[in-house]
This record gives sequence, structure tokens and C-alpha cells, in this order.
Amino acid sequence: MADISHDIFFSTISEINAKLRAKEFSCAELTRAFCDRLEKLGPHYNALALSLKKEAMRQAHDVDGDLHRDRTRGPLQGIPYGAKDLLAVKGKPTTWGARPFAKQVFDEDAHVIERLNNTGAILCGKLAMIELAGGGDYRFASASMTGPGLNPWDRTRWSGGSSSGSGAAVAAGLVTFALGSETSGSIITPAAYCGVTGLRPTYGFVSRHGAMPLSWTLDKIGALCRSAEDCGLVLHVIAGGDDEDPSSAGRGFNYGPQYARKPSDVTIGYAPVDFEERPASNMRPGLQGALRVMKELGFQTKEVQLPDFPYGSLVGTIIAGEAGSIFEDFIRSGQVDQLADASQIAGLKTALETPATDYIRAMRVRSLVQQGFRDLFLDCDMLLSPARFDTAPNASEPLDGPIAGPRPASRGLSGLIPAGNLAGLPALSLPCGFAGGLPIAISLVGRPFSENELCAIGVAFQRQTDWHRRRPPIEA
Repeated sequence: MADISHDIFFSTISEINAKLRAKEFSCAELTRAFCDRLEKLGPHYNALALSLKKEAMRQAHDVDGDLHRDRTRGPLQGIPYGAKDLLAVKGKPTTWGARPFAKQVFDEDAHVIERLNNTGAILCGKLAMIELAGGGDYRFASASMTGPGLNPWDRTRWSGGSSSGSGAAVAAGLVTFALGSETSGSIITPAAYCGVTGLRPTYGFVSRHGAMPLSWTLDKIGALCRSAEDCGLVLHVIAGGDDEDPSSAGRGFNYGPQYARKPSDVTIGYAPVDFEERPASNMRPGLQGALRVMKELGFQTKEVQLPDFPYGSLVGTIIAGEAGSIFEDFIRSGQVDQLADASQIAGLKTALETPATDYIRAMRVRSLVQQGFRDLFLDCDMLLSPARFDTAPNASEPLDGPIAGPRPASRGLSGLIPAGNLAGLPALSLPCGFAGGLPIAISLVGRPFSENELCAIGVAFQRQTDWHRRRPPIEA
């Protein structure tokens, strides 16, 4: 039996794929090592919802048969991964992170799971999440049937929601990559807090068939990975049209960063206030260093700021209107009272009372937000900002505490997470340093379907830095 070195758990997709093809170890040996690690350490971070070791080993033996016959299906063949527990896996519990759905089982795989299966990727387990992906708003990180997601860099801190298990599992080397979902921040936030690379695709690029809906017009499925290149490789497989998803854009994605424009032809918009005033003082050196790297790489920069809209309120109203409809039977039946977070219970009940006029008004203003971004992108190609203006909060404290420090007079690009989600724009979160021993990150936001350029910039940044190569201090 081949020895699976500890470095493999923190290797990229391309690195592992090369070793598989060179037959340094078998897919079965690799899969067993990852599954054992996920089962052992997943509960350590409250990251594991369900181990799928038996099924993973069966698929791994099939991959070994293919590799023995030199039948290759691409770089994801034989790569162990995890999936957020809102994605259906045929015949297995899909709990949506909530106790009332603990025994829920579907008779088919989610579309993205099926795509990954077809390319030979190995699903090792379902990963923990905030209950119902945070619908109704939650106050505590413990709003999950598996408990609060714990950060591998400091287990007293939160791994971020609602894809809490996905962020922690990748950071701790329990899987090579993980699928997550974002309605307003649930890929970017855990990626930033856990020090991994996260890609939120353009709305409609990846099918949501077989995924729990929270908001029909905001939900997106994406990846949390070791690197920007890995994000591109995963999107290459999971993106594409799907007749089963009415929101599908009907477009495929071919990862080809080599065709991206040279840096001098790309203008990145940013706001100095986001790097100099808004973040905590111990975050600023790392964030300013990341901005400096972008400039040294040759990218043009331009000072910009977001149009003045109440982005958070708009997202909140839209989610309330759509989640209230999606979960109406669940709420009226009284099962909602079985959720773990009292604030979320109250929020979902209130969602049923969202006036149609408020929802329609929010959707009308949303069209102005989309136009505002179109105007903004006349002057630049990408937007750059801190992915989060804070580091991971304490996992036991309320998440709605007061904002520390004075609020800067200039808006800058604050609100880019809800604003970008309202406009359906892709975003890439890149680790860029540490503050107080916790990861910090920048994010790039681009025009719709600009994922190749986003990933190309991310690859260039990660060739100049090694933050994405750093490992948490707790390794077992």
C-alpha cells in the first residue's frame, strides 16, 4: 500500500491528478486516506454532515480501472471532494442543516453532483451548513443541527456561513475542494474566514436542480478550493445549461486562463478607503500589500465607488419574499419551531408577511443596481475590495453585534457582497494574509461570465504570493 503523505491533503487538483496518473498511489488509497481524515477531523470542526466512504471507495475502484486502461476524463478524475448538505445525493439524507429535515431523502442526484460523478470526481461526504442556508436570518453560528462551524485556524472562531462545513473542510485538508452555495455571501465569507479560495459564479451559470432553494433569483452554486486554478477547473465541470433549472443561462464554461488579456490591458477599480480606513487596523497592512501586488503585476487601477443604494435591505426583502413562499408549508405547519435559532424562527414567520409591494419595489430598484454596475464597468474591468472587513468572529457570540469604530464618510465598495449578488455578478475570494493569526482576503468582482479573467488574475496573484499555501496550525 502506498504511503499518502500529509502534503497530499493540502495539494491542488493538478498536483494530485499528476500523481494519480503517475501511479504514485491508487485512487482507492487516496480516497481511503481522505475519507478517514474527513471522518476523524470533520466532527472536530463540526464540518461533517454525512460520510459517504462506502460509496466513495466503490467509485474510487472504478476510477482505478479507468486509469489502468489509460481512460482519462480530465483533471478532476479521482479527486476527493465534499458537497454542502443542501445538494441532493441519491438515496442519502439531505438535511439542509436542519433537524426537521434530518430524514429527508431524494431519489436523484443534484445536477452538479451528477456532472462531477461523470468526470470521475470522488464525493467523500456531505458537509455541514447553517440551517436552511440562513433563511430568515440567524443570530448565532450554532444555527445548525451539527453545531457552530469551527475555524481550523482557531476553533474558538466561526468558519463562516452558510457554507460553514465547506470552508472548514477545505482549510483543514479534509477534501481537495468543496461545493458551496451563495445567496448573499455564503461562499465569499467562509472562503475569507478560512483562508481558502472561493468562486461565486455568475447567476445562472451553474444548475441549481437538486439544490435546496432559498431565493430563486439570488441562489448560486460554486466552489471553495485550494487555488484560483482549482476554482476554474471545478467550474469547467459544473457549469452548463440545464433544462431542469428555469434560471439556467444555457452556457458552458471552458477554463482557459492562458487566453486572458495581459495585465496592462486590464483596469481594476478600487476604493482607497476600503484599504486604509474601513478595515480593522491590524488587517490594513495585509490588504494594502495585496493591492500593491496587483499594481506590481501590471494591472491598471482606478478609484471608484458603488452607487448609493440600500443593498442589504434590498437583498433582505427579496430573500424574505421568496423564502416565505418556498417554506410556506414548513412555516405554517409549525415545524419551523424545531429550528435551532430563535431569531431565524421569528424571521421565517415574519417572511410570510412580506408585502407584495415591498418585494416588487425591491425588484424594481434591483434593476437600477444592475444598471449601476453596467455604468461602473464602462470605466474598469474588475472591482477589487477586501472580501470581508473583519476577521472570523467568536463562534459563541451573537453575529449581529455593533460595528466597531467610526464609519468612513466615503462608501467605497462596502456592500459589494449584497450588491454583487443583486446584479448576479461573479466573484473570487483570494487569501492575502493574516491579522491576529486569522486569515484575511481580497475579492475580485467582474462582469457576468467573466470567470476566466477572474481566475487568470487570481492565478497571477497566487504566483506572486503563497497565502493560499498556508496551513492551519492544527494538523492531524
